[in-house]
Amino acid sequence: MAAPGTEAAGRPIAAGDARREPDPAVELDGLGRAYGERVVLRDVTLALEPGRTLLVLGPNGAGKSTLLRILATLLRPHAGRARVLAHELPREGWAVRGRIGLLAHEPLLYRDLSGRENLRYQARLFGAPEARVGELVERVGMARRADEPVRTLSRGMVQRLAICRTVLHRPELLLLDEPLANLDPAAAELVEPLIGRTAGATRLLTSHDPAGALARRSRSRPWRCSA
Repeated sequence: MAAPGTEAAGRPIAAGDARREPDPAVELDGLGRAYGERVVLRDVTLALEPGRTLLVLGPNGAGKSTLLRILATLLRPHAGRARVLAHELPREGWAVRGRIGLLAHEPLLYRDLSGRENLRYQARLFGAPEARVGELVERVGMARRADEPVRTLSRGMVQRLAICRTVLHRPELLLLDEPLANLDPAAAELVEPLIGRTAGATRLLTSHDPAGALARRSRSRPWRCSA
């Protein structure tokens, strides 16, 4: 019989390993943010487990995008504590930026470059294989238009390319701000495997349309955001 604290093969087991729960992917405690005298976020407290989805609901101007920008290390909170992928923000933001995929209102693409050129540039920044670019534009139905300048494409096409940029480096945490905006039903179906429940990442999504969002993501955990 193995001695307490060891496996039969003799490898030591740290005390409590079998019972230890993984750290939350996102952990907020009393988070706050203001723009001048206007408070946008007040006392936001939550914990999102790895692999789970949190759907943040609220009207325009309720602070949903601000919350995502804080988690993406683009804004500093004015109160409270934020911890993402086991790192304190903003102090350790450098340690999580390469592990997060942000889909914001702006596509974060250079308008005068083609979609493919944008994605190749992003691949070099993140150390992703260039073959990933071709794979993604095929999957979102953009292979025939990916070599045209972004400024010539429709909003729906740009959104598909922005989704490719978001998942290019296979991030552990997806921050998705109205992810299906400007997409027709066929395009939404194409991108679902990349940013949907089967994508394999922890997800935090925002929407101003509670009925539609909950109908599309009936297994998501909703959280209402209000100014």
